[in-house]
Amino acid sequence: MNDRRRITGVVTSNKMTKTVVVEIGRTFRHPLYRKVVHLSKRVKAHDELGCQIGDKVQIVESRPISRDKRWVVESIIKREIRAADSGVEAQP
Repeated sequence: MNDRRRITGVVTSNKMTKTVVVEIGRTFRHPLYRKVVHLSKRVKAHDELGCQIGDKVQIVESRPISRDKRWVVESIIKREIRAADSGVEAQP
């Protein structure tokens, strides 16, 4: 396996052609105040797998594909099941 960075995140937008926006969440404890800090970063990733909004994906860094894209979707870890897609009607 190569030494490229691999990060997991959640797809927040798939409105572009072959591009998804992945939100990467990071949680750590502040070194001085010991408070839990939640940070998130949004990156654009090249998508050949057809990701949907809410999918948990693993992205890997790559050569620059466009001005904003430096990541490629490597695999879909967990598919998001949408209520409208499953055929089950929501209760009022």
